[in-house]
Amino acid sequence: MLRHRRFLAPVAVAAVLALAAVGLVLRGGMAGTAAAAVGAPMAGTAGCGKAPALSSGTQTIQSSGQTRSYILRLPANYDQNHPYRLIFGFHWVGGTANDVDSGGSDGYVWSYYGLRALSDAAGAGTIFVAPQGINNGWANSNGQDVTFVDDMISRFESGLCIDTTEIFSAGFSYGGSMTYALACARPNVFRAVAVYSGANLSGCSGGTQPVAYIGLHGEEDTTLPIADGRALRDTLVRNNGCTPQNPPEPAVGSYTHIATAYSGCKPGYPVVWAAFDSGHTPAPVDGSTQGSGTGAVTWTKGVVWNFFAQFQSNSSPTATPTGTPTATPSGTPTGMAGAIVGTGSGRCVDVPGGSQTGGTQVQLWDCNGQSNQQWTYTAAGELRVYGSDCLDANGQGTTNGTKAIIWPCNGQSNQHWSVNSNGTITGVQSGLCLDATGAGTANGTLVQLWACNGGSNQQWRIG
Repeated sequence: MLRHRRFLAPVAVAAVLALAAVGLVLRGGMAGTAAAAVGAPMAGTAGCGKAPALSSGTQTIQSSGQTRSYILRLPANYDQNHPYRLIFGFHWVGGTANDVDSGGSDGYVWSYYGLRALSDAAGAGTIFVAPQGINNGWANSNGQDVTFVDDMISRFESGLCIDTTEIFSAGFSYGGSMTYALACARPNVFRAVAVYSGANLSGCSGGTQPVAYIGLHGEEDTTLPIADGRALRDTLVRNNGCTPQNPPEPAVGSYTHIATAYSGCKPGYPVVWAAFDSGHTPAPVDGSTQGSGTGAVTWTKGVVWNFFAQFQSNSSPTATPTGTPTATPSGTPTGMAGAIVGTGSGRCVDVPGGSQTGGTQVQLWDCNGQSNQQWTYTAAGELRVYGSDCLDANGQGTTNGTKAIIWPCNGQSNQHWSVNSNGTITGVQSGLCLDATGAGTANGTLVQLWACNGGSNQQWRIG
């Protein structure tokens, strides 16, 4: 279990408070977050091309007349010629930088709220930093914690190769409040932020400029009520020019979550709200009645990683992992449009009921020519429906039975497909075939990913 059980005791909460005085919905699951991928030219720092002046481990720095500390973690095989993404991870009240860096009792899989392991798995190349708060908190008195972050970034940019277009922050509880303060005060520094169960406790100097934002909050949070998280969210909804709404939230007692991507946001500034039926925790688990989940299996790490990963520079700072192509395979025909018809069934790949809800699993249905059966195969290897939604391997799954769903196009490899000359459609990320479940041919047969076997339920034509 996590070491976060005490998060904010009632007395600590009182102290903290005294210091502070029409979207797309995913129900359950862990598919990529909504919002188009946003690339920006990579912007390297003065530390690029030089031997690193800093190394992994605990470091100290002078800031606002005090000696402050942080834990720095460089990626394995750090390359001084490649600008790296930088992610800050802020601890909760009473927590420590080591708790964030180590992952607590869950270890590596929960290091930096699970983002470190997912970055490593993606071959993304990320520098992580876990700052230590004064008295294990983030009061940000007179803006000193924001200044602390400024001083760390200045040091990193001079001593390491940082991509300044990819600086992010994530934090839980008081750490979420500090992350929100950075979104307010440094909107031109942080590309996106993730606030787990936060509130306006560390201030909001400025607070009028857009920043890509994902907020996650429990409906049964008695430490920092969900209304606090909604207030933070609504500030960014306004700043980012999103269409206001009251996004759906799961029923109490359902022990599930619903993630909603707001529509109408300024290009490059999405807002996602993930409400869950649980208490004050950064690691809820669907179906669990416990007030705190486990970092090993929580859905939050995948949702936040996907949200951050969509903001990729136009030139990747690291090489693409072997065996994970991101472009359309050579010779694959593109520009095809129309229905995807199953050879074995004669039925079309269909979005049930014409739904435009992210996470909807596609099915087989009698071909009818309607928009929920019209797909376009793009030069990027996407299969698009409704113009902006893509066929997606749910949760970036690569195992048999992974659901084939629709999700707003985001450029990630789980939305890239090869349309092959033998009639199969294979996922670029997984290598698995688009498959009619159980070799079914009837209306309503669900579509999934499965190991390619040559069966007619894995044969398709487009047009």
